[in-house]
Amino acid sequence: MITIYAHSDGVSRMVERIEPGWLDPSSSVTLWVDLAAPTGEDLRVLSDLFKFHPLSVDDARSALQYPKVEPYPGYLYLVLHGIDLTKGKTQFATRDVDFFFGRNYLVTVHDGESRSIGRLRELCDQHERILSEGPIAMLHRIVDAMVDNYRPAIDELENRLDKLEQMAFKGHNDIIRHVLRLKRELSTLRRVILPQRDVIGRLARREFSLISDEMAFRFRDVYDHMARYADEAMLFQERVTGIHELNLATISNRLNQVMKVLTVMSTIFLPLTVLTGMWGMNIDLPHFPGGPASQFWWIAGVMSLVIVVMLALFRRLRWI
Repeated sequence: MITIYAHSDGVSRMVERIEPGWLDPSSSVTLWVDLAAPTGEDLRVLSDLFKFHPLSVDDARSALQYPKVEPYPGYLYLVLHGIDLTKGKTQFATRDVDFFFGRNYLVTVHDGESRSIGRLRELCDQHERILSEGPIAMLHRIVDAMVDNYRPAIDELENRLDKLEQMAFKGHNDIIRHVLRLKRELSTLRRVILPQRDVIGRLARREFSLISDEMAFRFRDVYDHMARYADEAMLFQERVTGIHELNLATISNRLNQVMKVLTVMSTIFLPLTVLTGMWGMNIDLPHFPGGPASQFWWIAGVMSLVIVVMLALFRRLRWI
């Protein structure tokens, strides 16, 4: 679906078609063309009307492109990722949004699920001044909203890390599955955030003539948020590695405790087995006082004494 907004003479309106003269850099008309879940026919407007470079049009057709910014004659092509909040989705995921912007137009291409662009469309319907700020200002509004939407998702990842740390301290055997899933999500987060931080940094440094000093300052503020998210993503990656190592250490320690108990029991029963084996032989052995009826109790007493002495010795040596 194609939605077209045009602003001229202080009035913003939704139009059905684009006049070719509006695309002239000297035109006073500001355009915003939003392609939500576009069909192949919808995407032809990029090449047939705007005359964008075929490589950038091919990238816009692609379902997945990593964040980047590429200058072309007369316009910039930008790819950024927003948070994917599809209902029922439990894992961290993103969806890319493509931007083409020149001196007097902004073209956005997405799958129709972008909350940031949806919010800007609502503002354009309510306030005429939104389009009057120019295409770069509209781009900043969308990018700023996309970056702000990362905060709840990152907070959720941090909460999951806290829960996994508690599970790791308790030595849960099934934690490895949760750790590996979270590690994959953090890898996806880093693959998106790090290049996205660099892209916004290029916009903030006024590397391109289309971006004024004032807009560069605004993008610098967005860059600060993105840089903080990138630092948190790297910290989360270290934490999840630490959780994995802690869980392995806890399980290993618990196994050592079990093996220590079993070893103590085996060591204790070793001399008892010797005693019972000796007195079970069919040969004459020295007998304890008290006659045949008391021999069992003598042997049981000796065995109990051996157990007590060995436990005391192990305790003194700090083996148990």
